[in-house]
Amino acid sequence: MPEPDKFDAIVDLILKEDARYDRKAYAFVDEGLKATMKALRKKKDEHVAGPELLQGLRAHALDQFGPLAQTVLNAWGVRRCTDFGEIVFNLIEYRLTGESWFKKTDTDRREDFSDIYDFTDAFVKPFLPQRPPPAAPPSASSAAPEPA
Repeated sequence: MPEPDKFDAIVDLILKEDARYDRKAYAFVDEGLKATMKALRKKKDEHVAGPELLQGLRAHALDQFGPLAQTVLNAWGVRRCTDFGEIVFNLIEYRLTGESWFKKTDTDRREDFSDIYDFTDAFVKPFLPQRPPPAAPPSASSAAPEPA
């Protein structure tokens, strides 16, 4: 992991050219990658594919922010999975790879982050109250007995 000052300096450079995402979104993705690697029991030099990272970022957001996850991410400019991919590739392009967890293989592409999940499904639905299944209509066998 890069030193905090170095990470902040790199994010400063990124934000001068690409202000779509808040600084906190970059820090969240960095923390989320580390949490994902730990959950997957991967070593620092092992690769995490885009879809794996997206699932890890989802779990990390739910863990960190609970029902406010989508609200927080949206406030940072992150509204879709592709936004996470843009953040990852910005960090990679600014040569953070040698000093952090971010590494790219020849097969990694931005498209790997193409909307693996819908943010509402991922961050809101887990907290919605569960509705009981609709009651089944009475069956003929449960109707009143016929007169004898």
